[in-house]
Amino acid sequence: MNVYEFIREKTEGFQDNATEFRAKLEPKFRHWSNTLNDKITNTLNNPWITNLNPFDKKVVVPSEAVIQNKVIEKVYKRLQEQLGQEIYVGEWESIDQHCINQFAEITGDTQWIHTDPERAKKESPFKTTIAHGFLTLSLIPKLTNTINSSTNLFPEARMVVNYGLNQVRFPYPVKSGSRVRARTRMVDVQPKNNSIELINEISIEVENRKRFACVAETVFRLYF
Repeated sequence: MNVYEFIREKTEGFQDNATEFRAKLEPKFRHWSNTLNDKITNTLNNPWITNLNPFDKKVVVPSEAVIQNKVIEKVYKRLQEQLGQEIYVGEWESIDQHCINQFAEITGDTQWIHTDPERAKKESPFKTTIAHGFLTLSLIPKLTNTINSSTNLFPEARMVVNYGLNQVRFPYPVKSGSRVRARTRMVDVQPKNNSIELINEISIEVENRKRFACVAETVFRLYF
């Protein structure tokens, strides 16, 4: 037997074995597939799954037993009554070129669209300089009056901590010299361990403009 015949014989043997092996496994694969389909179908038909909506952002109200602290329970119930409501409209604040330049200097973002009025007048589609988006965002504490120590919104809380942001958008530019103000709407409140998490939707509007300069969800933790 030469090398060619040897290889052909071995190849045919492998093919026969593969065919036999596949014939043995195919029924098992069909069984496993049918079993898996039945499991998935039964799971999807379960009433718990049917009623589940992963995109439902409604607040899940915990049972009374979850909230052990009476002070937290009192504040939580008060905040729940404000869910979905506009709870604050701020005063108008000006963002002038001096303010923009200071922000540019401290952040290092000195692009001409922010800091060079003459060039912006000639080359910018806005015909003037515009505020940094993050400058507008950074004004949220001032625009929402949450840093005024004389107006404590949560006197029961030991401290209020800025926990972060869920999402931020800058739909419209703020031109130098514009006035802006913030509108606050409470969108979620959840009791945590010795604290309450509060989520507000902040919409910063530009005077005499229909579109918002910034829309952001702020997250605060009230600790007791």
